[in-house]
Amino acid sequence: MADRSRLKRFIDRWKTDYSFKTVVTASGSLLATVIFALYNGFLGIYHSSLWYGTICIYYLLLSSLRGVVIVSEKRTGLSVEKEKARKEVYLASSLLLLVLNMSLFIPITLMVKMQKPVMMTLIPAIAMAAYTTYKITMASFHLKKSRRSEDCLVRLLRRISFIDALVSILVLQNTLIMVNSKGSGINMLPLTAATSAAVLIAVLLLSVFTLAEAAGRIRRKESGRCG
Repeated sequence: MADRSRLKRFIDRWKTDYSFKTVVTASGSLLATVIFALYNGFLGIYHSSLWYGTICIYYLLLSSLRGVVIVSEKRTGLSVEKEKARKEVYLASSLLLLVLNMSLFIPITLMVKMQKPVMMTLIPAIAMAAYTTYKITMASFHLKKSRRSEDCLVRLLRRISFIDALVSILVLQNTLIMVNSKGSGINMLPLTAATSAAVLIAVLLLSVFTLAEAAGRIRRKESGRCG
């Protein structure tokens, strides 16, 4: 009976509290990202692959950053007394996010040069495509929805999820090219370079915008919630 009551409270809060829903889904995404990072780390060691190694490190750092924001959101809530701490977390996390995304130059360079080994058949590649489509669709939906949130850390979590999804598109694109071209995708080099550059620019612009927004809040010393 107590379990049913807790479940009902959880469902009710899930439906009405967007910040709570964001933290829960971000926690699930963090776990999935860590598993994906460790899988790539294993492949990097097993195949002595720089590509897999850099992707592993990127996703582990992204997971760590997401974890810090989640913990901060849980600890501070929307307390006015802790608003200064929330803004400082927002600013520091935004700066780290920008630095982290700048490091994408390394794996993207490997992608463009087709130095990414792929041990995958077409069927799992198609499954990856379906999951990536779902991931980018949901991330885009919540990125737009989070604009109405007055909670800056919630918006930051949704932006991190969107960046995660954009990087997944790059991984999927190059996986499909390598699988279908049996390891030689030189003819796709112009397209790969163009799409990789577009995604990188989008990621960096979003990171810069987030940092500028956070710095503006600190500079203006606005009171109240960090909306």
